[in-house]
Amino acid sequence: MRHIYKQGTDANAPVLVLLHGTGGTENDLLPLADAISPGSSVLSVRGNVLENGMPRYFRRLAEGVFDIEDLLFRTKELNDYLDQASAEYGFDRRNLVAVGYSNGANIAANLLFRYEGSLKGAILHHPMVPQRGVEPPRLAGIPIFIGAGENDPICTPQETEDLNAILTGAGADVIVHWERFGHRLTSTEVDAAAAWFRKRFAGEGKS
Repeated sequence: MRHIYKQGTDANAPVLVLLHGTGGTENDLLPLADAISPGSSVLSVRGNVLENGMPRYFRRLAEGVFDIEDLLFRTKELNDYLDQASAEYGFDRRNLVAVGYSNGANIAANLLFRYEGSLKGAILHHPMVPQRGVEPPRLAGIPIFIGAGENDPICTPQETEDLNAILTGAGADVIVHWERFGHRLTSTEVDAAAAWFRKRFAGEGKS
């Protein structure tokens, strides 16, 4: 998969896996990594699907309607790629924290839904429930930050609450940060995610 890898200065800090929104690239979320954990190594991955020329991680049938068959295929593709990248770059596969926005947050959430142990934690900015009627594997104690908009027209508050309930029900330790800027990813939301990360991964990624 097309990507950027940046070696960090702190070998113990979680490796940040950056997953962009629709139309984004592997460059988009690099500033978030600097804000969240400057010492971390960073793997920023571009989605392999194009929608009207815009990169995505999986196909959709309409706004908010996912192509589940493709979602499953692409989630496996990403999970396999994380295995491959860990061998190529020599980082600990068990020490990954995903940072995703919108479409990127959705596939990160589906990694949690499908592959036990795939992520050590996740920062999900404006995610939806990736699959309905699916029970995630055991997520005991996995820390998850969800950034949401009280007036988000794409990811409604109910969608956020449903995802929170599913993840919490599987044992994850979830916090939801609410704002009122629609589907936008704001600097205040990023700051809240960074503060959460520092608290949850104390002593990791401080350099």
